[in-house]
Amino acid sequence: MEVTFSLQKLAAYKPKTSQKSKETFDAGLVLLERGGFANKGEAGWDAIEKLALAALDQGNTEVADRCIKILADKFPDSPRVDCLTGIRMEVSGPPEVALRYYDELLEEDPSRSAIWRRKAHVLRQTGKVDRAVEELSALLDTFYTEVDGWLELADIYLSCQQYTYALQSLSHALLLAPQNPSYFLQFAETAYLAEDVPLALKVYLQTVDMTDDDDGDIAPGDSIPTGITLRAWFGVKLCTRKLITEPRAGMSSASQTPAPSTSNLSALDNLSTERLRTAYLDIKHESPPTAESDLIAALTTLIK
Repeated sequence: MEVTFSLQKLAAYKPKTSQKSKETFDAGLVLLERGGFANKGEAGWDAIEKLALAALDQGNTEVADRCIKILADKFPDSPRVDCLTGIRMEVSGPPEVALRYYDELLEEDPSRSAIWRRKAHVLRQTGKVDRAVEELSALLDTFYTEVDGWLELADIYLSCQQYTYALQSLSHALLLAPQNPSYFLQFAETAYLAEDVPLALKVYLQTVDMTDDDDGDIAPGDSIPTGITLRAWFGVKLCTRKLITEPRAGMSSASQTPAPSTSNLSALDNLSTERLRTAYLDIKHESPPTAESDLIAALTTLIK
């Protein structure tokens, strides 16, 4: 596994009790008990790292400790092992212990962005949101291109309903990763929460443009929206409906984004309705609700 990508995953780790994590634990435990990981090269060591995280997900600190010891013995100066060790401290020890450990690592090497993010995570989990923001801001002042850091900062602001700051953070992520539609979708959804409906509509449409396959065998109008594309069309529908039923929403854009003309707005509203009805039919295998409000309510429960 590529080192930078692995560190990013460790920096973003949050405990989860999913079926996938359970399967990773079961498969990894067999490999650990048989000792076959050492013969598999990098893939074997990656499997032990994944097992350590899965063990922490399952609350099995004994297996996690075994994995971390194996990795520490093999890679004594590895930044990944240092980060994994900190995560282990977070799971069962007082937060002060993990914070002290992260401070020591950063004192030795302030360039360790994954450690900065783990420290911010601990501060956030303990309710010290202001300090978490300070840590992430300090990180991003030094490592501007740390996209995941901007996303995490945006998520903190979003959790505090500080939508303007969240949008500012997300705008940096868009500049750094202009080809990633999920970031555009996140920006659009945040703009909608901030009640900047014209801006939200503009970016939802950008997301649709990024995810509709113009070069495919099927014309975008004949395709079935799924995933990010479906969520983007759902956002378009919410925006057009709001702008049609509440015209003032188009005049209060904090970003000064102009709303579409009445004719364009009507066309977008009709198109988004058609796209959502197509998606509903594909998902439920039944005719979609006729009333707009019922269609939106039904899709709200289906879109993830």
